[in-house]
Amino acid sequence: MKSVASFTAAVALLSGTTNAFWRMPCRERIGLMRLDPIVDPGTASSHGHTLHGGSNLQEETTYEMLRDSNCTSCQFEDDKSAYWTPSLHFIHENGKTEVVEQIGGMLAYYLLLGKDIKAFPKGFRMLAGDSRLRNFTGAVPDPPLAAWTEEDLTQFSLGQKSLGFNCLHYKKPAEGARYRHFLPTKDYMDENCADGIRAEIFFPSCWNGKDVDSDNHKDHMAYPNMIDGGVCPEGFDTRLPSLFYETIWNTQAFKDFPGQFVWSNGDPTGYGYHADFINGWDIDTLQSAVETCTDPSGKTEDCPVFSGALLSEPEMMQCKIESQPKILSNDDCAGPADGLCGNVPVQYGPAYAAALKPGDHAEPTVKPTLASSAAPVPTLSYASARSKGATDAYGGGISVYNVEETPAMPTLTSTSVSTSTSVEAEAETPAVTAAALADDAISSDDGIVSTSTYTSEGIVYEVAIKEIAVTVTVEAKRRRHAHMHRRDREHGLLGRH
Repeated sequence: MKSVASFTAAVALLSGTTNAFWRMPCRERIGLMRLDPIVDPGTASSHGHTLHGGSNLQEETTYEMLRDSNCTSCQFEDDKSAYWTPSLHFIHENGKTEVVEQIGGMLAYYLLLGKDIKAFPKGFRMLAGDSRLRNFTGAVPDPPLAAWTEEDLTQFSLGQKSLGFNCLHYKKPAEGARYRHFLPTKDYMDENCADGIRAEIFFPSCWNGKDVDSDNHKDHMAYPNMIDGGVCPEGFDTRLPSLFYETIWNTQAFKDFPGQFVWSNGDPTGYGYHADFINGWDIDTLQSAVETCTDPSGKTEDCPVFSGALLSEPEMMQCKIESQPKILSNDDCAGPADGLCGNVPVQYGPAYAAALKPGDHAEPTVKPTLASSAAPVPTLSYASARSKGATDAYGGGISVYNVEETPAMPTLTSTSVSTSTSVEAEAETPAVTAAALADDAISSDDGIVSTSTYTSEGIVYEVAIKEIAVTVTVEAKRRRHAHMHRRDREHGLLGRH
């Protein structure tokens, strides 16, 4: 019981989201190669990727092809989806380049945020991130959610904030997911990240309800205004599962070696980190999982939809791509080699990077250049979450918070959604309709004095107290749940397990 009779207030519903999710381990990559049938169909990709999921991934890949895969590197044997991100490499002082060891494959989280969530349709594909970005336009670190401005709520800004590079040190409390939107410098990782770096990226989850793809593979999707929840922009009212990728890289293997880390697209900053997804689920099975996998543990073993069809780690690790494209026969993306596969130059920024060219390339002739001046990224000190993030044996697991309070939502205005991906462009604030506000959240106009939460029938409700001309008493319970959280009031961190 919490009395608020000491001030005049009214109660308004902010949001209701279930705490349901599952995380899909994909314990081994099916390939490390220049393959990207979304951005570079029919030819060699401009840069290398670490690929996971269904084995029938080719230069041009359809939904039906993925469904015909002989195997999958993911735990549920009927998830034939394709998941990929850039790979991380180390450039030695002499220019020799080699891939960094990837630990535990990939974790793909399916977070069920919002209401009436629909399965990804047949032929659905999407891209998160921008390979050419080399800077960050927001405040460092992120301000608390309650302090977000209209600029923080643009699609461009939300996309930048969807990235995270979690410094792993298992003898310390875990950092919050997406606390740091850039790859730390090598000196910082040598000193602080004893168990490597976990790269993280959130995909948009608001769909226009009609297009399974778009010209830039982004415009059919949009982020909700809290990235991992909140309000969808007008015209993107269909909620899909919220995808969140994690990959862990053993950067400590290069401790005290002179050189630096760089992503396979030639990005040493991390700002250009990105990820791709092609749906390979049986649609009815995925919809059943969306409606059934409500256990807060997030374990696939705890969902009856997956019962009896889960692969062991050795089975996952045996799955490899069925046929490497001939155009890639001379590639060596693992190294050691004289440069990055695809002959990719290292581009430091902060200017928008030059576009990379797809297609066949000779062995690397562009010797990577190491930065000789100041680091291209800022420094953020190690910042632990309030409680240690629950991890699996490989260190995967979105960090956990025991939330005492939930900050008020930032003020929202009604303008059009921007789909620009250029670093110079100004993205506009996502549109918010009255219906959307009633469904998911309310605008935090002047007069909101506090917020609280309560849980009913598995749904977490957030309540805003707003000054009006009457006095009321509010009954509410503070949520302390090990598997849901909002932003840390001090650091603006967020994560979900």
